[in-house]
Amino acid sequence: MKLWLFGIYGIVGSTAIVGERAIRKGLSDTTGLVSELPEFEKLKDYAPLEFEFGGHDIRSLDKNLYQIVEEHWELNQHFDYRILLKLKEDLEKIRAKKGTALNCGEGVLEELKPLQTLEEEGLTLSQIVERLEKDLLEFADNETVAINVASTEPTLPYDEEVHGSLEGFERAIKENRKDKISASMLYAYVSLKNGIPFANFTPSVGSDIAALKELALKVGVPHAGNDGKTGETLVKTTLAPMFRYRNLRVLGWMGYNILGDLDGKVLAHEQNKRSKIVSKDKVVGKILGYFPYTITEINYFPPLQDNKTAFDFIHYQGFLGTKMKFYFIWDAIDAIVAAPLVLDIARFLMLAKKKGQKGVVKELAFFFKSPMETEEYNTHRQYEILKEWFQSLVS
Repeated sequence: MKLWLFGIYGIVGSTAIVGERAIRKGLSDTTGLVSELPEFEKLKDYAPLEFEFGGHDIRSLDKNLYQIVEEHWELNQHFDYRILLKLKEDLEKIRAKKGTALNCGEGVLEELKPLQTLEEEGLTLSQIVERLEKDLLEFADNETVAINVASTEPTLPYDEEVHGSLEGFERAIKENRKDKISASMLYAYVSLKNGIPFANFTPSVGSDIAALKELALKVGVPHAGNDGKTGETLVKTTLAPMFRYRNLRVLGWMGYNILGDLDGKVLAHEQNKRSKIVSKDKVVGKILGYFPYTITEINYFPPLQDNKTAFDFIHYQGFLGTKMKFYFIWDAIDAIVAAPLVLDIARFLMLAKKKGQKGVVKELAFFFKSPMETEEYNTHRQYEILKEWFQSLVS
């Protein structure tokens, strides 16, 4: 298989590559990979855990992936350095192609400097699409998946004329309507247009507009998203069902997240943060069937680097109207919990493609905070749906 990563030089994309290479060379086991659980053993017959990698990025294009991972490691020390040394030759062969930061917001523009983007060359939207397609098609074959792991974008205002139909979207590209289209939309567009399954691991729009859903159905290609469910929200969507099952009324749920690294810098900007907060905040009410008072905060805390910490406080009411409290702390290296899911999603999307599925694969909701075309946010139920879907395809 081949995997094209939009945002390949970020810590999530680069850690996914390190992990895959380490497993193949016997330097690590498959802990953290959902797709390697016994329930999904037959997946190896359709999508083995062996990838060739390529991708787009908008920074440090003069460096190879080994140099990028070394920089991430110096800040985070997020795995055994001996693994990196043993992978040096492999990683040095991987280099990013120049991507786009179109409508990526102040966070990206300020914190990823110096940027190297296609729009800075003065290209029109049509020319940007051509360049992205050229890079992708030079790499891709019939067993390629593309995943967006780039920084979070602000949400563009919905425009029915542009986003509501494929015809309108492609007309906007031809007319160079740069105010209406974002980088994640372009990444999804070039992938789906060329029959490459696409997943959006970020809270950005990606393929979650009518125009691109229409394209996926027209071409006959599967896609999924949005926003990988890796940390605090994973706990929320696992814990919230407990209150519902026991008929305990949640009065309020406060989640306070702190993180450093580039992700934290970008999310320190209100434009970029907003879509992330919406993605994290709505899941509790969706599961409970009512919406308690909620506070969701994300703040940049430089000393943590990629170590993301969440403090959650839940106020709930039980028998005889008695009010009680529940607290938890989630502390994890963000890239370590996120990277294996990138590999999982790629493998399941390849299975979907080989089985002739097209459009949104809502059965992959288990992997996302804001899954498309489903109202099921309960992690327990999502996992059962994933298993049932898998068995229906491979049995």
